[in-house]
Amino acid sequence: MADVARRAGVSQKTVSRVVNGEAHVSRAVRERVLREIERLGFLPNENARALVTRKSRRIGVLTTSPSYHGPAALLDGLERAAREAGYFVSIVHVHDGAARRPGEGQPGGRQPGAGEREPGAGGGGGGRPEDDVRRAVVHLVSQGVDGIVISAPVTGSADLAAAVPAGIPVLAMDFPEGGPRRGALVVANDDAGGARAITAYLLGLGHRTVHHLAGPPHWAATSRRLRGWRAALQAAGAPVPEPRHGDWSPASGYRAARELLAETGPSGMTALFAANDQMAIGALHALERSGRSVPRDVSVAGFDDIPEAAYLTVPLTTVRQDFRAAAGQGMRRLVSAMAGTGEQEGEELITPALVVRESTAGPLPPGGRRDGPQLRDGEGRP
Repeated sequence: MADVARRAGVSQKTVSRVVNGEAHVSRAVRERVLREIERLGFLPNENARALVTRKSRRIGVLTTSPSYHGPAALLDGLERAAREAGYFVSIVHVHDGAARRPGEGQPGGRQPGAGEREPGAGGGGGGRPEDDVRRAVVHLVSQGVDGIVISAPVTGSADLAAAVPAGIPVLAMDFPEGGPRRGALVVANDDAGGARAITAYLLGLGHRTVHHLAGPPHWAATSRRLRGWRAALQAAGAPVPEPRHGDWSPASGYRAARELLAETGPSGMTALFAANDQMAIGALHALERSGRSVPRDVSVAGFDDIPEAAYLTVPLTTVRQDFRAAAGQGMRRLVSAMAGTGEQEGEELITPALVVRESTAGPLPPGGRRDGPQLRDGEGRP
């Protein structure tokens, strides 16, 4: 340590602070010390340091399949924020419980190929998703983590903070139904507010009502977005159609949109809000194949603002979630709680932004809509 301090031009105490990931060290000094540590081949003994400090400098993160945009973006933000704070991250992927019908891999019924996994295949391998999350919490506690982030999507996952022993701060990245529970920090994107805003926007364009493609019923985000959608319709005195549920995939959005078109007829649906952009993409494909023009015949909006949303043939109106801001704010509060300088519980909502593109417009006047051809199986782009 003395050699590192001499070469970096700092005190041994500063080197110790860098090695232990402590605050109050400038970025320039930290990088200079780390560079000299690398040159000298100095590797701190993590186990010995943990015995002395009783801190592992490790945070456990529970998340779901990285194939979903939201959880993947949030995990990336959490890892970045943890590294900046001097912590390592232990990741446990839990079963999300989503299940697709046979043949729903893509339009046309392609089954998963070798090496592919359906949602839910990478976690506990069955049983209730809540039980899988609970087992993962126990596993992380046994690894001696200093704090735990619960980013699992299942309804009620934030309530599992009560299962974590006292002394281990918990950050939940979602709000349970009925509001946050005691015993955890909660930092989340405002799903309900975003859904309410996009629905109100569509109603403001003149649509009589807005149909909804919801996510899997057991996901907490699904229930929050449903709540926001319903609240906007009820506030406007608009009819509340029965929502259709998908599994977040384009295939499920495609199937649900086809069912809605068959049910509502050529003039019964003028606006469609999908609970994520992937399902909205599937709905756009179904509308195109049915002969409906977007937004001339049907306006379509999504949620998340995935990178592809702005570059579709019809750029997608959507709700942008700032996953990096949520992850950064959540990690800052968790690190403060672990250091004993911040609150151990409390809640904070991150406000999403409405992104208006070309997939939404006001409805055509009566008689101005053209009837499209009948839906035909087995045709269209793959």
